[in-house]
Amino acid sequence: MNNEAPLRIGIIGYGGMGKYHTDRLRKLGIMEIVGAYDCDPVRLQAAKADGMIAYSSADALLGDNSIKAVLIATPNDIHCEYAIAAAKAGKHIICEKPAALGVSEIDEMEKVAKQNGVILTVHQNRRWDGDFIAAKQIIESGVIGKVYQIDSFVCGANGIPGGWRKTVKAGGGMMLDWGVHLLDQIFCYKTESPEYLYCEYSHALGFDVDDGFNVKLGYKDGLTVNVRVDTNTFATLPRWIIYGRDGTAVIKDWALNGEITLPVYGSEVEIVGIEAGNGFTKTMAYRPHESVRTREIPKPVVDYDTFYKNFIASIQGKEKPCVTVESVRKILRVMELCNQSAKTNTVITKELKSL
Repeated sequence: MNNEAPLRIGIIGYGGMGKYHTDRLRKLGIMEIVGAYDCDPVRLQAAKADGMIAYSSADALLGDNSIKAVLIATPNDIHCEYAIAAAKAGKHIICEKPAALGVSEIDEMEKVAKQNGVILTVHQNRRWDGDFIAAKQIIESGVIGKVYQIDSFVCGANGIPGGWRKTVKAGGGMMLDWGVHLLDQIFCYKTESPEYLYCEYSHALGFDVDDGFNVKLGYKDGLTVNVRVDTNTFATLPRWIIYGRDGTAVIKDWALNGEITLPVYGSEVEIVGIEAGNGFTKTMAYRPHESVRTREIPKPVVDYDTFYKNFIASIQGKEKPCVTVESVRKILRVMELCNQSAKTNTVITKELKSL
């Protein structure tokens, strides 16, 4: 791959994510950022200041035959429009998440991409988050026994950033912003469809879009998964809590602070009751120190550039895209069902069978 000339790519949307990708790709060196288009003159000027061509329109960028691929980093509601235009122009496509506002849009994007023989993939970058990979390793290793509950939390105290993310029209809200990541992680780990889904949205901050949500997924084998996002939580809460028959794992943050707590079997443990509020309990008493031991959270080695390298290899015909349209469609459908559950205050069951 290193002997190949860098892929020439253009960026549509030069806001925070457009700039982020530019910096990452320049360090990686396997793609050449030719230029960018943004409808905001200030951002267009920023692209020019960063040493690239500032195209006057998306059509001008797509009409540049030297550009072989396009990265779309616009507000969510125009991903589909630009992806279809890029495919018709013969450009391979990286689209920021969520790729589309629903299943019908991603189906149209895929159709046009296939018709024009171009690769379409989506930047589901959090498949390579170290905390997710560590959580997956803990679960699959069996170190805490059979896992019966997983809590995946992302909580902040800064509200909803940016103007367009606060509007329904532009595809704002936390389900489309963070749900697309957290649900994708769960379905990458647990590939079978859940038996039920229930979702509640939060509108604590007064916007039309959700500023947080709670999703509960229940599986045939007894596993329960809780996925929660909140943008108005001022305390620091754990990123993951994983409950097993023989231990509990807490991953506190993206830096992988936390620990795995395991019981010590093979010796008699005297259960000593405690005063609990205005009462007494043995059931909820803490285990004595000598009856538990701890392990560190695993520190997986992750290549954060896997997605970009795979995109190049896919274009060269050496690999299949690691983020497939099929997997993206599945998560978009799950988010549609979350919306249905929240609006109707119902548990979703039969619709999950067609995932």
